[in-house]
Amino acid sequence: MKDFVISSQSDLTDLIEEFGFMPFFANSIDGFSIEEHIDPACWYHSDTDTWPAWEWKGPVIREMNCAYGKFFEKKACYISKKWFPDFANYRRDGYDFDARWDDELAPRQDKRLYDLIEPNAPILSKELKKLGDYRKGGVKGFDTSINRLQAQGYVLISDFVYMKNKRGETYGWGVAEYSTPESFMGKSFTDTVYRRSPEESYERLLEHFCRLFPDEDLLTIKRFIK
Repeated sequence: MKDFVISSQSDLTDLIEEFGFMPFFANSIDGFSIEEHIDPACWYHSDTDTWPAWEWKGPVIREMNCAYGKFFEKKACYISKKWFPDFANYRRDGYDFDARWDDELAPRQDKRLYDLIEPNAPILSKELKKLGDYRKGGVKGFDTSINRLQAQGYVLISDFVYMKNKRGETYGWGVAEYSTPESFMGKSFTDTVYRRSPEESYERLLEHFCRLFPDEDLLTIKRFIK
């Protein structure tokens, strides 16, 4: 992977399109993250007390119709519209969620959460937690299930929405909005996600990552993909 510096939102979208995958934080593949290549002023701008890279998340997702979520090593990553079907097919092992549940391959807590997201997508995390009674003294396991559903390619973050005060001014951090790839990406996803075998999708992913990182240890790449 070539050296690069991310100095703008357009730099980021160009890299996601070029590489297909762009993790937000440093991970087991050295140099493969926004964190390691971003202009410091775009990570945190002390003069304005802003965090540009975080503020780009929603606009980038909306502009590219790309996937965003905790897909690798429980860390956030952008995946382009082109590559997400192969990623999801491999991680799903060719199963849609109902088939996975029918074959007793999904825990009940994941089924419960997926059944809340699927008919209500897109849904803000705070509304989802309220709907499912994920609160102190209520249903437990939200973080575990939502992370697993993302890692398996069944759920993604489709936007980040900022709350507004009575004056119509935004405040705080953007609130994650969850959706299914089927709902968010539509036919571009549903028409392609299962057209290959999971094994074929894995080989495509492995070949792609080996092209991106020709000097990286093969075992490290395989572990990252899995």
